[in-house]
Amino acid sequence: MTQPQGALLTGSVNYDDAETTMRTVAEILGAHVSRIPDGEVGKRFHWIMFQPDVLAQADGIERVGDEPIPFPAGIDARPLRLAEGIDARSITLPALGYGAAAAESYAIFTRLREEGVVPAGVRFQISLPTPVAVISSFFSGEDRAAIEPVYTEAMLEELDDVLEAIPHEDLAIQWDVASEMGILEGASGYGALMDHWWAGDVLEGVISRLAALVDAVPTGVEVGMHLCYGDAGEKHFVEPTDTATLVRVADAVLDASGRELSWLHLPVPIDRDDHAYFAPLAELTEVPELYLGLIHREDGAEGAQRRIAAASEVVRQGYGVATECGIGRAPHGSTEAILRTHAEVAAPRR
Repeated sequence: MTQPQGALLTGSVNYDDAETTMRTVAEILGAHVSRIPDGEVGKRFHWIMFQPDVLAQADGIERVGDEPIPFPAGIDARPLRLAEGIDARSITLPALGYGAAAAESYAIFTRLREEGVVPAGVRFQISLPTPVAVISSFFSGEDRAAIEPVYTEAMLEELDDVLEAIPHEDLAIQWDVASEMGILEGASGYGALMDHWWAGDVLEGVISRLAALVDAVPTGVEVGMHLCYGDAGEKHFVEPTDTATLVRVADAVLDASGRELSWLHLPVPIDRDDHAYFAPLAELTEVPELYLGLIHREDGAEGAQRRIAAASEVVRQGYGVATECGIGRAPHGSTEAILRTHAEVAAPRR
């Protein structure tokens, strides 16, 4: 059986602050990782759920419903709509919060590197949601098409803020691709209950948007793509039949992008250690770094080894290990064990 090499943290980590995240990851996985995130602490802990609170500050955007929908961390989860008679092009959105958070966490990252905690050569990883995720989650109907270019421009401005604040040789950007997978799979709340808002083929629309996001990251900065089926309650929003859709999306983005993808992450359900799930990976275009979500909290190294054995029968290139999504929503007290499982089943990168 081929032993994987290296590990990837896909984003969220269940600690309260960035320094704890970075110190713990560096201690347990410092020899295994090429990038360390800040754990998506604070309001980003719940991925995009804080964005309605941000966007509702803009003139021309309203909440749907009179009463707040309480969500952890004091978040109001009510959806959004354009105010009556408002042209979306006239709306000025406030800062979305990603650039400011990156600058704050990067200061911690550099201090820890100077102290020798973070190994030299490891990059600071920033995970960003795609505009489709926010638009599909919080807007509806014709508002989606209207607000998309406005929100996309705002997200690219956040990316520019990150690029200005962090030296390119220290930076790795990951695009989190979850809602798009729901749309393509016809998942309830994504495809079966939501029509895509762009003209033309669904897949072509997804690919053109993802390729544009990849190309927005300049060469010299690493860019990765995390294809995701969600982890609400540590469960996918739909269980993929196999890796065929993942491969179709990844290969199409690789073909459409004008720059090289630095790494690709693909999820693996906990109960799939069979050849059929991994078989489509034989057609996956080779990438510089491939990570498979083979690590699950519930069955640790033993379960990961079963999934590694099945994957190794098919995958044509070397690969590293990861969880299927972020581990921010894992139970308190389980984080270090999850991190140690990565080191137990994979060889170091350095």
